[in-house]
Amino acid sequence: MRDRASRTAEQVALFRALETARGRDRVFDDPLAVRFLRGGYRLLARAARLRPVGLRLSRLIDRRWPGPRPSAVARTRLIDDLVVAALAHGARQVLLLGAGYDSRAYRLPGIDRVPVFEADHPATQAVKRRLVRGAVRPERRRHVHYVPVDLLRQDLGDALLAAGFAALEPTVVVWEGVTNYLDEPAVDATLRRIAALTATGSSLIFTYVDSRVLDGSLDAGNWPEAVRRAGEPWTFGFDPATLPGYVAARGLRLALDMSTRDAAVRYLEPLGRDENAATFYRVAQAEIQ
Repeated sequence: MRDRASRTAEQVALFRALETARGRDRVFDDPLAVRFLRGGYRLLARAARLRPVGLRLSRLIDRRWPGPRPSAVARTRLIDDLVVAALAHGARQVLLLGAGYDSRAYRLPGIDRVPVFEADHPATQAVKRRLVRGAVRPERRRHVHYVPVDLLRQDLGDALLAAGFAALEPTVVVWEGVTNYLDEPAVDATLRRIAALTATGSSLIFTYVDSRVLDGSLDAGNWPEAVRRAGEPWTFGFDPATLPGYVAARGLRLALDMSTRDAAVRYLEPLGRDENAATFYRVAQAEIQ
């Protein structure tokens, strides 16, 4: 069992802090991201407030580890837009599944009008709760409910219902940066549980890696090795060609499947930012049937 906060969650928080520090050409504003950083990462994020320093840091990261930073930036903005759209179309609660250091509960417009449930591994969540308490006033976090759960060992539905999650309500679920660290039975069980717990028309937004990366038939550069060295290797992926049928067999309809490279074309290129996000890392949206 993991007994520490996720390293990859902290790395994504660093990427979001660097993006926030860009200022005028950033694609989202995540002022809490720097709060989730320790030691050298926090120093880097604070130094990045000087724009030339921040741009240089981003370029250095991209040269050493091509893909992860712009992929995280592009997927963050795409998911932000999908959540805001779901709220505008009637979602009455939000579930951040495997929330990590996601701060959407405090920064997306209108999200404070609905209950937000953050379900995550207890170790990562304990660190996050302590940091949020020091940064967010109590009245700005009353709508947030924490649900500690290990998806490899515990039932998601039981944990959510015990925390006050309303079954069969219109819901938007965000499952970002998680499926690639699970196994097929855990992914299967979670998809079925979400379909059973939420109302028809609810939205599930999730990320995944192309399964060909795992068997070596699709080149992913040094990214898989980097996460393996961090102690969090990728263990699961989907085949984009068979994903529609896979989710349909579990009560969902695939509405969107976009690579982070295509998301970067949508959000970064109009700002003159040519950044090499990955084609094999993808964001999908499925609707409950």
